[in-house]
Amino acid sequence: MLVIHHRLEPQAHWDEELHLNFDARSKSRLRCFSASGEDVGLFLERGQSPLRDGDFLRAQDGRIVRVCARPETLLHVTCESNFELTRAAYHLGNRHVALQLGDGWLRLLDDYVLKAMLDQLGATTCTVEAAFQPEHGAYGGGHHHSHAGDAEFSYAPRLHQFGGRL
Repeated sequence: MLVIHHRLEPQAHWDEELHLNFDARSKSRLRCFSASGEDVGLFLERGQSPLRDGDFLRAQDGRIVRVCARPETLLHVTCESNFELTRAAYHLGNRHVALQLGDGWLRLLDDYVLKAMLDQLGATTCTVEAAFQPEHGAYGGGHHHSHAGDAEFSYAPRLHQFGGRL
């Protein structure tokens, strides 16, 4: 098994490739297969951004592995105006949908419910097969609504607290 623990800076040469969809590139723990069919165990540091197309990894045995984004079925969204495209992005963001942004277009994983919403908003949608490279988001390692540890919010949570009576 090819065991991988470390990310690397870009390399000129590599020994193996991993072809992964976005969901697989988002995991820090993954069992998969290399492009040549070798069993691979991915054990990356938790809380890091998803792997991107063209990222490099170092295996335990010293081999260099290049990450390749596998094409997926995506909704390609365009609108007649920048305002309408911004409005579509707002409604998708309000639903915490991963979005890839381009010049005059948005892409998201194919979803018939979101497609219907976009159609109601007047957007034009079509499906495409392409690598999905969504924005990672402003919160880095994932966002939460807790202020635990912040000086002015440093009080024990009481709502939804399980165990003894309050």
